[in-house]
Amino acid sequence: MFYGEYVHKLDKKNRLIIPSRFRDVINELCLEKLYITRGLDECLFVFADNEWKAQENRFKSMSFTKSDARKFQRQFFGGAFETAPDKQWRILIPDYLREYAKLTKNIMIVGVSNRIEIWDKDKWKEFYSSSKQNYEEIAERLIEL
Repeated sequence: MFYGEYVHKLDKKNRLIIPSRFRDVINELCLEKLYITRGLDECLFVFADNEWKAQENRFKSMSFTKSDARKFQRQFFGGAFETAPDKQWRILIPDYLREYAKLTKNIMIVGVSNRIEIWDKDKWKEFYSSSKQNYEEIAERLIEL
């Protein structure tokens, strides 16, 4: 669904232009809403409406009697922001999410199949540099052919 890495900038109003390849997917699937929330590794996750509902159903099954489940749900759903691209294909990044991900002006937008991740460009470089060294080791642990 969403693939690739794109360099963009936040404008003065904390808006971000969606890459054209992602626009094509959004149009093709007739998606109207996007949900931005706190991701992992200090990035933001962006889900299309259909995928957001799938994640919501998945996380609903977590028991609210477990402390970790409550904490996670509060961060994930409490931090969610529903949005739709404007006519110039910009989306607003609310201040609380921008601060969470430590976003500056230079941004990386990364397609990760069912979601989009928004990273501060320097933070992305740091993550990529540290994780590329053990990419093959991770693959061996996670993927069985």
